[in-house]
Amino acid sequence: MQYQSDFYNTEIFKAVQKAGLFADSKAFADAIAKIPLAEIEQLYAKQKPTGATLLNFVHTHFDFVASKELEALPDFACAQQYISALWSRLSRKPSTAATGSLLPLPYPYVVPGGRFNEIYYWDSYFTALGLLDANRNDLVEGMLDNFISLIDRIGHVPNGNRDYYQSRSQPPVTALMVDLLWQQKSDDMQWLKLVTQGLIKEYNFWQTGGDVGSTEGNARLRVVTMPCGGTLNRYWDPLAAPRPESYVEDVELASRTVDPSVLYQHIRAACESGWDFSSRWLANPDDLASIRTTQIIPVDLNALLVLLELQLARCLKKLNNETQAEHYDSLASKRSALIQRYCWCDETGWFYDVNLDDYQPTKIVSLAGVVPMFAKQVTPAQAQRMGDKLRYDFLKSGGLVSTLTPTSQQWDSPNGWAPLQWFAVSGLRSYGQNQLASEIMQAWIYAVETGFAHLGCLLEKYNVVEPDKQAEGGEYVVQQGFGWTNGVTSRFYRLLSLENSSTLT
Repeated sequence: MQYQSDFYNTEIFKAVQKAGLFADSKAFADAIAKIPLAEIEQLYAKQKPTGATLLNFVHTHFDFVASKELEALPDFACAQQYISALWSRLSRKPSTAATGSLLPLPYPYVVPGGRFNEIYYWDSYFTALGLLDANRNDLVEGMLDNFISLIDRIGHVPNGNRDYYQSRSQPPVTALMVDLLWQQKSDDMQWLKLVTQGLIKEYNFWQTGGDVGSTEGNARLRVVTMPCGGTLNRYWDPLAAPRPESYVEDVELASRTVDPSVLYQHIRAACESGWDFSSRWLANPDDLASIRTTQIIPVDLNALLVLLELQLARCLKKLNNETQAEHYDSLASKRSALIQRYCWCDETGWFYDVNLDDYQPTKIVSLAGVVPMFAKQVTPAQAQRMGDKLRYDFLKSGGLVSTLTPTSQQWDSPNGWAPLQWFAVSGLRSYGQNQLASEIMQAWIYAVETGFAHLGCLLEKYNVVEPDKQAEGGEYVVQQGFGWTNGVTSRFYRLLSLENSSTLT
């Protein structure tokens, strides 16, 4: 498997990125060559253009596809109208051939918006919540079918459908997509067999390395053998090179480190986590160069893998394969027990990531710790204590902060993100804490509507501590659109409306 096109290692690609011709490194990574790349490389080698000449050379030989769907939007009276209008604008048609770095997908799909003009793996689950509310089940089915297609072709769902994303995945949510469609599709045996095969193949991707003579305490690829002999998982990317879409940022950061190749892998693994970037991964919360993602066993990843194992068992039972169903049920029980053993802190009443060097919980308190409750793998007593921590520590006027550690990274306080609000709200509702779940939904909607009143759009993240201020942090300006914000906010509107209706009756 070729993880990365040779083009990203060429002299011209590096020269263009280092020259800073584009404010966003992703722009050139997504450029479409007008003639074969080999010819462009030959022309560049002969001419050696620099400065304005290089810029002219690039625009002569490459096309740049800008996403204009969000331009010239009409005025909307409220955020709900904006969300409804955006689904068609964020939808993309299927394709059969690669276009530049864009990998083909056989079915229609939805992109987040802004600079993100391709499908993103874990974004799609949260986006699907809103699509179902808008009766766009066809798009949800199409996105799941695209995931199965990618798993079949690549072995996993990549970070996004760009060729430079193929070396890494994202939090595994294909099983959650299957669950969303279960009621309407699970009696279709052809569909069930197809998704089951896909889920097994994705599960094997995460487990590769676990049976290769692992010794106690050893980590191989994405698999970590714990001191007790059980196995958990971590994020990983085999490539030790700058990310093409963030080339300049990675090279500059690596110049501050002793071993750039190690930093590149930690950076890429953080991108696989979806939390790029957060104090969760940093030895020094104030210094991104101290990133150590592959040395962390993430609690949220492992909770999601429990759900993958349980969904596989559910599918196999439906297919009358009881032996294999019991196998995955057993794997889920073992993983859940390991999460309890290593990630739960009874003193603070929360689940934590674990350090690979000593197998002790990290000191970063983050919303990743709520995912075991989302997965329904906590006791009622634990759920009550977690609810208290959410209410008194995480909940702000605009929703839940991502971590309790304020930093300049975008996945830390004071920022809040739609997917994490959903994990918490869904988890709380599963354990009967509906009042707190409602308060979180109302706070999040307050942040969204405050932002909408100022900007007339929805954003990828919010400052939930001071909702009248725009969120900061990250390698790019805050993006509007925005797929998962639309999806989760839509679901919150719906749930609150149902609650109000039941109260009135």
